[in-house]
Amino acid sequence: MTYTPFEICGAERPGRWLIGCDHATNIVPDWVHGGDLGLPEADMGRHIAYDIGAAGVTRKLSELLNSPAILSQFSRLVCDPNRGEDDPTIMMRLYDGTIIPANRNADAAEIEERLQRLYRPYHAAYADLANKVRDPVICAIHSFTPRLRGRHPRPWEVGVLYADDNRLALPLLEASRAQGWCTGDNEPYAGHLPGDAVDRHALQHGRPNVLIELRQDLIADDAGQALWASRLAPILMDVLARTGL
Repeated sequence: MTYTPFEICGAERPGRWLIGCDHATNIVPDWVHGGDLGLPEADMGRHIAYDIGAAGVTRKLSELLNSPAILSQFSRLVCDPNRGEDDPTIMMRLYDGTIIPANRNADAAEIEERLQRLYRPYHAAYADLANKVRDPVICAIHSFTPRLRGRHPRPWEVGVLYADDNRLALPLLEASRAQGWCTGDNEPYAGHLPGDAVDRHALQHGRPNVLIELRQDLIADDAGQALWASRLAPILMDVLARTGL
């Protein structure tokens, strides 16, 4: 099977949603240091390498919303598609206290190759898919670790993230809290990085958008992923209908 840096689910589904999963996998393509970043398998299974559970939620939401989805097929440690090209964190050399050996001495030429072969094709496919969806609404799915090293535990079950365009996010935040979920308002992160995926494919085009963060221990298995997708889908549809976007 030929490797591609992205996976598209349900390209022909007629729904307005376009669900993006920028950190779907911990795959290291074989041309990047022989497919090995020099980290133990245990580290490649942690949140530093990908968003645990996010891919499963994305695929299930794509089905429930009858809408297309796009998922990255390379680890965020190889090249982070949720960063602008000029962002110094697009290729991390140190992440949550862990040194990434294969990135430690990577030069500009190596970073450029990763951009050319992974990052740019992913975003080109994302843009093409968005242009094919009628009046697209961008929903980015991510997950977060319950606790970073040396930091306080994170209490939120869900985070609703947004930048300047909060037309969808604020009603979704309210609806999530009405469900009794511990919901972060632009937590555990701020909702905007210049050049990130939502910026590129939503904000710069005036498209309604929201970024949803789910705590990874809640979606670590198929059952949790199916549960949270089934919880989110009707709320997303209801909020979109009520806002009239």
